Amino acid sequence: MAPDAASAKAANGLIKPGKWPSLGASEVAIWGECQGSGLYQTQVDLSGPSFHCSCPSRKFPCKHGLALLLLWAKDPTQFQQGQLPKWVSEHLAARQERQQKKEEKQQQKAAEKAADPKAAETALKSVQKRWSRIDKGVAELQQWLSDQVAQGLGHLSPDSHDDWDGVAARLVDAQAPGLAQRLRYAGAELLQGPQWPENVLRRLGVLQLACHAIQRRAALDENAQADLRALIGWPIDKDSILGQAHKVTDHWQVLGVIQEERERNLIERRVWLHGLHTGQRALVLDHIFPGRVFEQSWMALSTVQASLAFYPSAAPLRALVAEIQAISPAHLAAPAPASPPAQEWLQVAQRVAANPWGSLHPLRCHEALFMRQNEQFCLHWGDRLLPLQLRDNDGWALLALAGGHPLTVQGEWDGNHLRPLTALGSEGHWIWSPVA
Repeated sequence: MAPDAASAKAANGLIKPGKWPSLGASEVAIWGECQGSGLYQTQVDLSGPSFHCSCPSRKFPCKHGLALLLLWAKDPTQFQQGQLPKWVSEHLAARQERQQKKEEKQQQKAAEKAADPKAAETALKSVQKRWSRIDKGVAELQQWLSDQVAQGLGHLSPDSHDDWDGVAARLVDAQAPGLAQRLRYAGAELLQGPQWPENVLRRLGVLQLACHAIQRRAALDENAQADLRALIGWPIDKDSILGQAHKVTDHWQVLGVIQEERERNLIERRVWLHGLHTGQRALVLDHIFPGRVFEQSWMALSTVQASLAFYPSAAPLRALVAEIQAISPAHLAAPAPASPPAQEWLQVAQRVAANPWGSLHPLRCHEALFMRQNEQFCLHWGDRLLPLQLRDNDGWALLALAGGHPLTVQGEWDGNHLRPLTALGSEGHWIWSPVA
């Protein structure tokens, strides 16, 4: 959760009991007063978790909030159970009031939209206009794809990037940013490594499949059409997702959390969840720009009792958090039940068959052997040897954690490589961090 390595280091320097004259906890929050250049009042709303501190730091969360959470995670018995101090209860009440006003505003907006007799007609015209632009962009894309195959990949050179970028830019103009992004990903593989023709052709094949699907979208069912709109990059109103009558309530174990920087400095965060009772997997996907913070923090390997609203899809995976009831720290969370390799691969295969546009899949490899072979870290699981997408420092750390014994490795599978996000063994656990 630390905004940078310096904050994490500073927080570790504050986890001495002598730094905290008072520590308190309840079912909904933890709080404490930290002695620094001043006496700073720090609190964490566990429903987020959400941080608040009286210190002047512009970092969020600050080192005091991180240290308070570290203290609680290490030893909750240090915190005195009791009534919330006034400064804690007032902040929690204000936060709850803001959330309530936000929900009321969303409901009011939905009611006004439903009451407008011309809203449906205007929305329909807008949809038709966008599809018209997309159809023109897709027609150009399909002709361009045919030209690439007709000429052969052998004619491509470093100068080809400009041509590919031009086609991607025109797709953005045609209101199909998702297709443009896929084309840029394919272009990034040009002349990269010995397997680049295979990698490029596979990505172009997915784009050709998308062109066919868009042309015959009227024949697709509602869920398949939803997957197609997501591929195109069609924005979806989150309020409509949260307004769904059916939500899945479960104890969700956080299999892993990862943050990556995308185009234009956009920060993407992926949170992978596993329902302990339903067995369902979920992806909570968020984006922010630098200087902003995610609305909710997630702790890998913790368990969250929550209700999720899933996006419409032929293979539902992405979801929004509708409500959080409780959070269990990682050291108190029960492990997710193990699945044999055949069952895990079957779930991936079924998801790909239902929605071929999904590029990442959650994978939980139980009783897997971590090893280094031919200068590369890999995972021997079942009858397969999985190549890993892993930094060297993390690879050596995992090799040491395993000590030759099996691990349970959880991460995301892209069809070629597994990126580990968490690992559990008899000697402890490992969690992916943005800091190498």
